[in-house]
Formats: sequence, structure tokens, C-alpha cells
Amino acid sequence: MALVHYPVINKRGEVIVSAITNLDLHDIARAVRTYNAGRFYVTTPLEDQTRLAQRIITYWTEGGGAAYNPRRAEALGRVTVKTDLEEVREDIRRSGGKPPLTIATSGRPYEKTVGFPFVRRLLTDQSVLLVFGTAWGLDTTVLDQADYVLEPLRGRDDYNHLSVRSAVSIMLDRLMRNDID
Repeated sequence: MALVHYPVINKRGEVIVSAITNLDLHDIARAVRTYNAGRFYVTTPLEDQTRLAQRIITYWTEGGGAAYNPRRAEALGRVTVKTDLEEVREDIRRSGGKPPLTIATSGRPYEKTVGFPFVRRLLTDQSVLLVFGTAWGLDTTVLDQADYVLEPLRGRDDYNHLSVRSAVSIMLDRLMRNDID
């Protein structure tokens, strides 16, 4: 799983770099651990944001936070910070021997959109990298490079502006639970 901070778009559709947040690191790492979804990669090209993420991770995996809350240490121990998705793919290749299938997410329908049942079937026999965007979502360059785009989450009306933390948890539940057909 990867959380991308660049290239993402802002509310005006401009490509930006978004800031790493403490809440995203904690909550997504805990969801990834709960569903045993492998590694949680965070990407940013900014050195100061990389240092911030590393400081948070180190505090909770080796520092005072590790002694205070070992369960959080276990979750945050799955977090790896990389510059971009190519570094993530290379890291996965090195550890697993083959490139992962890349499935991007978007709050909007996209041409390569597939449903949750399709992706659940893929998870049974191959390496999959599920990619989430921050800010107002992934730039089209990331969506275009993905093998597939997972269908957007939909509520009961046209309001669709979940935090990425919430979206990750909902999507992991739909993809990883054993009791869904």
C-alpha cells in the first residue's frame, strides 16, 4: 500500500506536493496492520517531509512511544518512506522478485476502473500495490500509469470528500475481509 504526496492535485486541479500528517501515518499504519496488508509506503520528494515522517516513525518504533504503546510500534514498524512510486515498486521487486500490479484509487470514475470483487480476486495470486493520493487525489499521471483504478467509494448522496484515512480503512475492509463473497 502506498500513500502518495506527489503528484497530487489541489481543489483547483493544480499539481502539488502535499504535507505528511501525523494522523495519516498513525491511522493508516494501524489499518494496514489490522488487515495484514503488507508494507505501508509513504512517498514524498521533499527532504523536510521525509525527515518529519522518519522522526514520527522512529519515536513510535524505537523511542518513548515504543515503550508506551507497543501495538502502535508494531503498526508503524510497517511504514517505509520513499521518494516516489518508482522507488516503492523497486523496493517491492527487491523483496518479492516480481513487479507488483499497481491499482490506483480515485474519488472520481476513471477509464480503467474496476470493482472490489475483481481486485479481491487479484489479491489471491499476485503482488498488488494499492495507491492512495492525498490532498484532492492522485494526479492523472499516476492514474494513467496504474494497471487499474479501483472504483470510488460512494455514500448515500453526491457528497464524496472522505479523508484518505477513512477511505483506506473502508477499502481495506472491503478488499481484505474473509467473509465477503
